[in-house]
Amino acid sequence: MLILKLNSNIMRKSILAVIAIATIQFVTAQTPEERGLQIAKAAEEADLGFKSSSVELKMILKNKNGQTSERTMTTRTLELTEDGDKSLIAFNSPKDVKGTATLTFTHKVGSDDQWLYLPSIKRVKRISSNNKSGPFVGSEFAYEDLSSQEVEKYTYKFLEEKGNLLIVEQDPVDPKSGYTRRVVTYNQDKGYRIEKVEFYDRKNALLKTLTYSDYKLYKDKFWRAGTFNMVNHQSNKETLLKFSDYNFGIDLSDEDFSQVALQRAGN
Repeated sequence: MLILKLNSNIMRKSILAVIAIATIQFVTAQTPEERGLQIAKAAEEADLGFKSSSVELKMILKNKNGQTSERTMTTRTLELTEDGDKSLIAFNSPKDVKGTATLTFTHKVGSDDQWLYLPSIKRVKRISSNNKSGPFVGSEFAYEDLSSQEVEKYTYKFLEEKGNLLIVEQDPVDPKSGYTRRVVTYNQDKGYRIEKVEFYDRKNALLKTLTYSDYKLYKDKFWRAGTFNMVNHQSNKETLLKFSDYNFGIDLSDEDFSQVALQRAGN
């Protein structure tokens, strides 16, 4: 009986060793492009199933002299699996931007659709794909930064592994993007959540760095950062986003993301 038990343990350890070797060989056999794509797909898969959500935000703008101003807004998001997500952002304060609202339809393939409602003229304005690199309401975020992160929007190249962090280069497929590439840091131990994104401009110079912090886990699956910090290295300006009151129980549909809903959000 003892001999049989020893043989059984030896066989089990041998099998585990073979599996471990096979896994290592598979990872090392991947090209940087294949591994980069695999990581992006793992991150997408980890965040599937939230359906819809709303969240309150405080936006803090800091100019190059360190002076700050604040805005508040509400963001609603509708998850779509056949195409990219839909989102609607409505500003609540201060008076000069109150009622301004942005609607984004992200697409897996092709340019995203975006509209801006301006309460001063009571009109919806379509944002041209040529202007997607422009600043979102005076912040360091561009309009294209508002889109959901669909795997199809980039090509990928794995760069480096630092402990639990995986660093991947992402090159936008859209030639009208304001970026030549993004360098994204994923945390593989925390559902492949994003920890940092470095944005490079059309001259391939470092333009901005977005850092995610104050993460919380919702519904035992969905990681959401409580703070986004976007630093523009070329203008020395900064935009801080503070998230609060995440609600994943809200029932939203396509009707909540129409141009009529956009105008209604601004009034």
